[in-house]
Amino acid sequence: MQTVDSFGITAERQFADLWSRTVLPDRERRLLLIGLLVGQGLHEMVDVQLDAALRSGELAEDELREIVVFLTHYAGWTRGAQLNTQVEELIERVAREPSPGPGAG
Repeated sequence: MQTVDSFGITAERQFADLWSRTVLPDRERRLLLIGLLVGQGLHEMVDVQLDAALRSGELAEDELREIVVFLTHYAGWTRGAQLNTQVEELIERVAREPSPGPGAG
């Protein structure tokens, strides 16, 4: 018997609707979300959002590093150190990935 994940479908739809609103650009939404997640210590979700921000081009490496400096002073040194590790590991991981060949994309 196959079950339907109605909660998952509903949540996915709500997040899609939320992110498709036009008043705030995605970059600003991402910044707000990263700050909120860091402040709450939700490190796994921070990883997801940092990765999305870097790969989408919403935030550059130097901007991610600046977020670390800024949030360390507001979220605390422990969370700031964790965020710094996450940012540096992401940047290193992305740099090691092979670049797409001609015509990719």
